[in-house]
Amino acid sequence: MKKSEINFTVELDDKNVPEKITWNASEKGSSDPDETKSISISLWDHEQKNTMRMDLWTKEMPVDEMKRFYIDCLGGLAQSVLNSTGDEFMSQQMNDLCEKLVEHVKKEFGAQ
Repeated sequence: MKKSEINFTVELDDKNVPEKITWNASEKGSSDPDETKSISISLWDHEQKNTMRMDLWTKEMPVDEMKRFYIDCLGGLAQSVLNSTGDEFMSQQMNDLCEKLVEHVKKEFGAQ
């Protein structure tokens, strides 16, 4: 059986706040880790029937980028819902919310 690995390394300050996050994956094509300012991981616990989540971001992650990151995550989830379940209504509702949130962020931070 083929195996694939994804690894995250989080460097913390003396108060356990992330200062640097790097990631690497066996399927990435490069052995050098890449840096990111935020990660969001969700895991389905089939026994408890709930989601376990881990959200981390570095001190340098700007608030406007964080909000855009979560809009992108929601948009990706909308596509995943469509791909995995075929539920066009649910996917469209999520995409509609993304559009509203994009407008909100544009008003808050100005069009960029």
